[in-house]
Amino acid sequence: MEETDGFKRPERAGHQSTAENLERVCKSILINTRNELYLKMRFLDVALSSFVYVMNPDICQIGTDGFGMHYQPKTLGGWYRTDRIMVNRLYLHTVLHCIFRHIIRRNGREKRLWDLSCNIAVESVIDSLNCRVVKRAESWVRQDIYRKLEKEMQVFTAEKIYTALTKWELPEKRLMMLSEEFNVDDHRLWPEDDEENQKNEIENQWKNQAEQIETSLETFSKESASDSGDILKQVRVENKERCDYRRFLRKFSILKEEIRIDEDSFDFGFYSYGLRLYGNMPLIEPQEWKEEQKIEEFVIVIDTSMSCSGELVKRFLEETYSVLSENNSFFRKVNIHIIQCDETVKEDRKITCGEELKEYMEDLTLKGEGGTDFRPAFSYVEELIKKGELGSLKGLIYFTDGQGIYPVRKPLFQTAFVFVKEDYEDVNVPAWAMKLVLDEEEQALGYRL
Repeated sequence: MEETDGFKRPERAGHQSTAENLERVCKSILINTRNELYLKMRFLDVALSSFVYVMNPDICQIGTDGFGMHYQPKTLGGWYRTDRIMVNRLYLHTVLHCIFRHIIRRNGREKRLWDLSCNIAVESVIDSLNCRVVKRAESWVRQDIYRKLEKEMQVFTAEKIYTALTKWELPEKRLMMLSEEFNVDDHRLWPEDDEENQKNEIENQWKNQAEQIETSLETFSKESASDSGDILKQVRVENKERCDYRRFLRKFSILKEEIRIDEDSFDFGFYSYGLRLYGNMPLIEPQEWKEEQKIEEFVIVIDTSMSCSGELVKRFLEETYSVLSENNSFFRKVNIHIIQCDETVKEDRKITCGEELKEYMEDLTLKGEGGTDFRPAFSYVEELIKKGELGSLKGLIYFTDGQGIYPVRKPLFQTAFVFVKEDYEDVNVPAWAMKLVLDEEEQALGYRL
């Protein structure tokens, strides 16, 4: 046994030494690649150095989980010998996925199509760079897909590309061709939609990186910005803050007592002590009312001019209904006014419960299709307040394309203009109003501040 053990130990040591050498060589390749990219793109300095390098024979090429860059040693070494530019592009491709937070934003989308959309978005950015270390001729397949996407959007975000690919209903053969053309890295390490803790950690880390890159390109690295291709445009889009619709509506909430057992203020110690002491008589009972911060009244104004999409408005109302159905967002009885207005107020529908909102959505008909003037809706709401029909109004949400006449005077209630215009560009929203942009490609609850 001793001789057998003595024979095996050197073999294991030799095997371990080979693995260590292989890992050391691969890390040197990645470090050299990182340095080469850094010399040409200094605005990515921190992002390029944000990974730990992990040898992982189970993946196909290179992949990331948001923290480590996992690599397949044989593939990495082979590419480095034969195609240095490919390794540079692969490294940069993985970094851009993290900067744009593709790895955490699938949100229920079909995985294969989402992976393809993310790859197209990233590769289009790399192809736009005026940088020798990643430059290579574009294939006909790439030129064709870029040309078609340019007709649909101004900035190639993964969400917009996904919507376009879904709408086109491409045949399987065409999808396979695109996947082969744009498939670069391995996405199997990306977190699943339900892994919220990991997604939050990734978001916190890479959001800061993206903001620093945007600042650097806009200020300190203007010379580099001319060679940065479409990175700045994409980063600007991704850095627009996303806010959950439920959290946003909290801005319009009020504090009010509601008939409901307050378990938070109930002391179970005294309750159980009374039961032990007197048999079936507790010393304390739970309170039958509780103070809640919820929404009781608010107004939705729908711009019914010709430029607003009825389908998009319906999607928002559906999301509002789902929020209304949750006990922790609204009081049981609400007072919601849905007003349709173009140049004049066309309709005011009062909603007191979720069932009424559902009926309204099923029979939704937009009335108007004239010009856009925001002032009549505000005047109408102020009249409702004077009449006592709105007693505790905290806010108004106005869906519009933004092209209209704004009130000069600030109203007594909070106001948010939500724009439904694709490829939104800034408009002169008054300083007293909140401004949100709803991307048609994204889910209804995902807004950009």
